[in-house]
Amino acid sequence: MNKKVSNALTYIFFLSLGILLLWLCFRKIEFSQVIDYVKTAKYSWMIISLVCLGISLFFRALRWNILIESLGYKTRVSTTYESVLIAYFANTVFPRLGEVTRCGTLTKKENIPFDKSFGTVISERVLDLVVLFAMALLVILFQWNLLGSLITSWLNPLIEKITDNVVLGSVTIIVAIALFIAIIFVIKRNKQRLSQNKLYKKITSLWEGFVDGVKSIFTIKKKGLFIVYTLLIWGFYVVMTWLPFYMLPETSHLGLTEAVTLLGLATLGVVAPVPGGMGVYHFIGILLLNGFYGISESAAVSFVTINHTSQMIFYLVTGVIAYVIMFFVDRREAMNNEQ
Repeated sequence: MNKKVSNALTYIFFLSLGILLLWLCFRKIEFSQVIDYVKTAKYSWMIISLVCLGISLFFRALRWNILIESLGYKTRVSTTYESVLIAYFANTVFPRLGEVTRCGTLTKKENIPFDKSFGTVISERVLDLVVLFAMALLVILFQWNLLGSLITSWLNPLIEKITDNVVLGSVTIIVAIALFIAIIFVIKRNKQRLSQNKLYKKITSLWEGFVDGVKSIFTIKKKGLFIVYTLLIWGFYVVMTWLPFYMLPETSHLGLTEAVTLLGLATLGVVAPVPGGMGVYHFIGILLLNGFYGISESAAVSFVTINHTSQMIFYLVTGVIAYVIMFFVDRREAMNNEQ
C-alpha cells in the first residue's frame, strides 16, 4: 500500500476514534446545561492558566537550549521557543508530528543537524516520562484510599497472567535476545561490505547523531539549571491544570492533588495518537471528575470541553504566530555553519 494512503487511513482511523469517544461522552448530556456552564464560566482563570502554559513552554525551550549547547551548537532562545510552539501546533493537527517538526524547523533556521536535535528531544521525553512516573507515584500515595482499590483490581489479573505464563514469557525474552545478538553479529561480520552501501551509511549516520543527542543529557554543563527548568516546566503544568478548577462552582473545591492526578491522566490522553487528544482527553477527564471526585456529569463535560478547547486554540494561534515570525519576520542569519 502507498505510504501516503496508509498514513491518511491511519489518520482517519484515529480521528474517527476521537469523534466516537466524543459522542460517547456527550450522548447522554443535556446540552442546555453545558451551554449554561459555558456561559457562566469564569474565563479569567482559563486565561491565567494559558499564560502559565506559555511560560512552561518557554522553560521547555530554555531546557532544550542547554541540551543543544552540550552538542557544541548555538541557537537563540527565540528560535527554540518558536520551534516548540510550532511543534505543539503540529501535534494538535497531526499526532506525533510535533517532534519531527520541532527539529526540522531548528535545522532549517539554525543549521543544526536533524538527527542530533532529534536525539535531544528523545532525551527530554524520557526525562519527562520519569517525572510523570514520579508524580503518578505521589498521586497514588496521597490518594490511595480513592485509587487503591482500582489499581489493585487492574494489577491482580495482570500478575496472575504473568505468573501463569512464566515459561512462555521467558522463552520469548530469550529468543528476542538471541535474535538481537545474531543481528549484531551479522552486521559486524559484514561491516566492511555494508559500509559501501548508501542506505547503511545513511542509517549509521542518523543512528550516531541520534545517540549523540540522547547522550547530551549526561554531558550537559549546566546540570543545576537543567533540573530547575525541569521543575519549573512541570510546576507550571500543575498550576495551569489547577487554576481552571475555579472556572466552575462544582470544581472550585478541587486542589493541587486533584490537579496532579488530572495532569497525569490527561497526559496519557494527549499521548494517544488522536488529533489533539480529542475524545481521549474528554473521556479520561470526565471519568476522573465524575467517577472519582463526584462532579456532576454535565459540569465535568463542560470543564473538560472548555479546558481542552482553550488549549487547542492556544496551540493553533501561537503556532501560526511563531511560524510567521520565524520564517517571514526574523531575517537573522543562522548561528551555525552549514553541516
